[in-house]
Amino acid sequence: MPKIGILLGSLRKESFSKKIAANVAALFPEGYETEFVEIGNLALYNQDYDDENNAPAEYTAFRNTMKEIDAVLFVTPEYNRSVPAVLKNALDVGSRPYGASVWNAKPAAIISQSPGNLSAFGANHHLRQSLVFLNMPIVQQPEAYIGNVAALLDENGKIKDEKTVQFLQSFADAFVDLIKKYQA
Repeated sequence: MPKIGILLGSLRKESFSKKIAANVAALFPEGYETEFVEIGNLALYNQDYDDENNAPAEYTAFRNTMKEIDAVLFVTPEYNRSVPAVLKNALDVGSRPYGASVWNAKPAAIISQSPGNLSAFGANHHLRQSLVFLNMPIVQQPEAYIGNVAALLDENGKIKDEKTVQFLQSFADAFVDLIKKYQA
């Protein structure tokens, strides 16, 4: 059973990213497991930890969790036209020590969201740059930019717009197709 790790670019308890991710997690077919992976507890990456064989326990736990993940769904807001630091830090922690990246060849998909109209386009594309370097095949189409996210959610955090649900279903389906291509 393929396991999809979900990494969020926002740490807020009531983050839009978390709500969108929960909606999308329910769209994967039977036989696919999803798991939200904690990244907010990771200390800022410092190579000295690895060089001195003194990596924080949180690094080791995160790396071990990600080794068991088959694919990764990133759901993120945009901070200052880029990727939130917590998400970039998780990429850095997982990519080290050199030669032991937990990301290599794992299929990935990106959903960016924003309460504004721009739909976090900048974060989406900056994240793509890092994922290309990390050798992660990425869902190309459909691209998922969710603008005006607050208006799409009801009081329970469920997407109330059926066209958005249908779009996200097509996105999840494209991700499943990509995962199938890379299954061993």
